[in-house]
Amino acid sequence: MIGHGSFDMWVDNQVLLARIDGAWNEEETRAYFKKMKQLTKEVIKQPWAQIVYLNDWELGTPENEQLTMELIQWSTEHNLKKTATVYSPHLIKQLQIERLKSNSINNTDYRSFQLETEAFAWLKSEGYAVNHPHLTAPDI
Repeated sequence: MIGHGSFDMWVDNQVLLARIDGAWNEEETRAYFKKMKQLTKEVIKQPWAQIVYLNDWELGTPENEQLTMELIQWSTEHNLKKTATVYSPHLIKQLQIERLKSNSINNTDYRSFQLETEAFAWLKSEGYAVNHPHLTAPDI
């Protein structure tokens, strides 16, 4: 099957940054997980954080949920300590995120923000500063 939805993902210092777009299916979640593992090979050797921009995310299929829980579990087992999500108030997204968090066993500190500047400030205050504090990939 073809993946539905899309993402951009990159690493800045000990922080994984991601932008999530569209309605996701299982194939897109698998592609995300694979890319995440590739990008974090070096990062996971130490505590790390992630910031995920969800304004353009349109949720996912029910099959997606189990894979997302596996991704959360893998991240926790590989030193993820902080997660910042950025999205405008959206009850369904909030409930989906809360359900995923409550159904997984982890000790990652999760925070949600409306503004990316607030999310970057929180991560910086927790020791996870980035060189490019924007949710657009830097020009390389």
